[in-house]
Amino acid sequence: MLLNPVILSVLTMIILCLLKLNVIFSMLAAALVAGITSGIGMPETMKILIGGMGGNSETALSYLLLGTLAVAINSTGVASIISKKIAGIVSGRKRVLLLLIAAVACFSQNLIPVHIAFIPILIPPLLKLMNKLKVDRRAMACSLTFGLKTPYVVLPVGFGLIFHTIVKDQISANGYNIELGEVWRATWILGLAMVIGLFIAIFITYKKDRDYEDLPLKEVESEKMEKKHWVTLIAALTAFGIQLYTGSLPLGALAALGIMLVFKVVKWNELDNVLNDGLLIMGLIAFIMLVAAGYGRVIRETGAIETLVTGVVGICGGSKAIASLAMLTVGLFITMGIGTSFGTVPILATIYVPLTIEMGYSSAAMIVLITAASIIGDAGSPASDSTLGPTSGLNADGQHEHIRNTCMATFIHFCIPLFIAGFIGSLIF
Repeated sequence: MLLNPVILSVLTMIILCLLKLNVIFSMLAAALVAGITSGIGMPETMKILIGGMGGNSETALSYLLLGTLAVAINSTGVASIISKKIAGIVSGRKRVLLLLIAAVACFSQNLIPVHIAFIPILIPPLLKLMNKLKVDRRAMACSLTFGLKTPYVVLPVGFGLIFHTIVKDQISANGYNIELGEVWRATWILGLAMVIGLFIAIFITYKKDRDYEDLPLKEVESEKMEKKHWVTLIAALTAFGIQLYTGSLPLGALAALGIMLVFKVVKWNELDNVLNDGLLIMGLIAFIMLVAAGYGRVIRETGAIETLVTGVVGICGGSKAIASLAMLTVGLFITMGIGTSFGTVPILATIYVPLTIEMGYSSAAMIVLITAASIIGDAGSPASDSTLGPTSGLNADGQHEHIRNTCMATFIHFCIPLFIAGFIGSLIF
């Protein structure tokens, strides 16, 4: 079991990341380990990886367009105004700041679906305030990751609508028909686990003051909402509406940019610079997601996922408790490696749906198991946008490490509670 290519590959990636090797190189090395140990060979492994990179092409395009949209929004000054307003609301209370940012991050998943693109725009202007309040940035990383994950796990709106639809479609495709509304009625327990993890991070683990070097930041030029700011907000809401109606996030981002161009919030001759800045913000993350898709393809092609699951299930006997622990553990390893819960659902559903039917799980328990297993490692994976996003903002001044300060903190406070909640939910539903 320990020599399974999936386990060896994921361990390789985790160890290399802990040794501070670049995430992309860590994934490439892990993919080669998976290919070699499974007998595929290095040349074929690279072909599979490159061929599989298209699996996240829409996600990568979304991030690039959202990065451009974020830069366009920032150019109007509305993000700086919001940052200034947040500083006024906080009034020296760091826990209020942490909870407020968690709420803002939640809105990025449904109300204004820019996902992680808001982080490098909104967070750097707040670093000076965070330093003054001596906020531990690991707590802020937890606040941001909470807001990036919890809404799509619990609410069928924005990104949540996409995720819940994937869960419904994949379960139905594997022989068990469910309705879309059944997903959120089962996943609330996972949302509760995320809330508990956030409160532990803010009020217990990282409650002590932590000092950072106070670097100069650009001051907000205006505090008043002007016409260009209102047009910007309308453009963002338009992106939200189009994304809900069509299911296409890139189309929504294009529409928002179009509105800003028509009303000259962004000038035609400035579009190249806006796009270039958007690429600087989100380009690396987009490419990481492309490589992650290729890595996921390699993992699937090894055939080791089925072997791993079959081997684990073989020791379960007829015990639901042992089976749940086994399925959640396998899910943890897979999502830690692939780094995307959206892409993991189809992998797990193929195996878990027949298994849960055979063992007599209810539909709610099945949904909780598949959802928990697909998101359980996402919050702590070095290749996940849920961790890459927070790091992109918190490390704007070079004082926040991706692995030690983001991934470790979010793994402890979200992956572990999600594991426990998934286990409990699979037995009580």
